[in-house]
Amino acid sequence: MKLTAALAVCVLAGQTWAGGEIDRAYVKSLAAPGKKVAVVEYYDPAGKVVDRMGFASPVGFVAVSPVDIEINQNTRLHLYGLEICSGEMANLKEGFTGTCADFARQQLEVLVREAKVLFCRAFLTERDASRQDVTCFGYYYYPGSLDTVDNLEEQLVSVGALRLAKKPDGALMRPDLAEAEKIGRGGFGMWGDPRMRGQ
Repeated sequence: MKLTAALAVCVLAGQTWAGGEIDRAYVKSLAAPGKKVAVVEYYDPAGKVVDRMGFASPVGFVAVSPVDIEINQNTRLHLYGLEICSGEMANLKEGFTGTCADFARQQLEVLVREAKVLFCRAFLTERDASRQDVTCFGYYYYPGSLDTVDNLEEQLVSVGALRLAKKPDGALMRPDLAEAEKIGRGGFGMWGDPRMRGQ
């Protein structure tokens, strides 16, 4: 699978779900030779970092569903406020025909596999959960071509791999990603299939 869609999307600004803007230089500094690194910061309601957990792996981390990353046997990170489309989809321009779940998982797998660092944020209430609601950023580096820190959810929504979930009252669970979904709805991923527009 190409780095394609998942990485070749513009970086969107805006408020992140927990903790405000990130320090991209700090995220890059977490990279370790020969290892994939994951760091989760936990915030109190005032937006202050109150705890942090770090993980390192020589083989990396695993996308176990379209919205879940397994860090180890005890910890899964759940990308909050996103969902897949229902059933089958086809985007012939991108060369994909299959299930919505398969398309989304493939895109997340690329982002997780290629990241040197996964830097995630969650509220303190998530710290002891086995499946934690988070927002995550990936650090991607290819000498001479790419040196960037991107938000995973923005990337996945921008390429039409996932869409924004809604609260019972119809409000978006992640209004900070509305602009990313507008990009996706331009015909990327699931939005290249007219059947998805009616879901």
